[in-house]
Formats: sequence, structure tokens, C-alpha cells
Amino acid sequence: MDHESIGRLFQTAAKGDAAAWRSLVEALSPLVWSVVRAHGLSDADGHEAYQTTWFRLAQHLDRIREPERVSTWLATTARNECRKIIRSGRKLVAGEADTFDRIPDERTPETVVIESEEAAAEAERHRRLWAAFQQLGDKCQRLLRVLMGSPPHSYQEAAAALGLQIGSIGPMRQRCLRRLRVLMSEGGGP
Repeated sequence: MDHESIGRLFQTAAKGDAAAWRSLVEALSPLVWSVVRAHGLSDADGHEAYQTTWFRLAQHLDRIREPERVSTWLATTARNECRKIIRSGRKLVAGEADTFDRIPDERTPETVVIESEEAAAEAERHRRLWAAFQQLGDKCQRLLRVLMGSPPHSYQEAAAALGLQIGSIGPMRQRCLRRLRVLMSEGGGP
């Protein structure tokens, strides 16, 4: 969805249209989550930052002067909320995990073995990738996390989320991905 469409959607939502508000949240939630994840918060703190960001938007509906830039506003607000949580140093404790009823397994033993081997290979690829990712500097990690959002975020949104100049996003992204490729070719581990 382009910025003009987001702006129109925001204006409709600001006038009280619940369906437009849901559509706006659906369209921009990946952006807010990518900013939150880039700050490495715990799940509970991340959810708090996410919810507070949307709450701040609801509080400031009448103060948004450029509706087509609401995604940039959200990215900046999410970054600020994450920083507040990090500065406060508090840790929220998540509640106990819910238990689920077991679903009977109707797969054949052969299927279980094949799926297990495929899952192990996939897990190893993921382990190597994340081991290499962990070796990247903090700036590269944050940038790549924001840019990996789904749908992909614009460089303008990434710049706002990370407090960088828009012209530095592309070259920095290239350097970070080049370094990640080198680390992966070296085995992805320290």
C-alpha cells in the first residue's frame, strides 16, 4: 500500500471508521513490529511498546498534519517507546504458558523420519544464519531487522525507525548483507 493510500485510510480511521482503523493496523503492524524487534526487547516489553505506539496514535489523531506520513510517525513513535522501556530497565514477566490439548499424530514412521531430517537441516541453516547475524554489529542487526519486515518497509520508514539519514540506508544495507554473506561462508559461527 502506498503512502497516499495509507494517508486516505488514516483520515477515514481518524473520523471514526472502525473498518478503516482495522485496515490501518493490519497494514502498518508489520512496520511497528519490525521496529520493536530491532530493539531486542523481551516479548512482554515488545508487546507493551507495540500497544503503546498504537495508543499514542489514537491519542494524537488530531495532531497528525501529514496523514500520508503516518507510517513514519508510527516508526518514530515505536522507536521512542522502545527506548523508554530500555531506559527504564524494567522487565515484565510473562504469564505462564497455556497448555494445549495434544493432537493425535497420524503420520507414518517414514514421514516422521523424513520430516525430522528436513527439520534438522532447516534448523541448522537457521542456526548458522543467526550465529552469523549475531556477529554483525548492532547497527547492521537493527537495520536488517527493520528491512526484513513483511511487507518490506521503505527506506524512509527505516530511516525514521532507526534515526538515520535516508541516503545512508542503501549503502549500509549493502555493507551489512555483504558482511553477513562472508560470515555465512565462514560457517556462521564464531
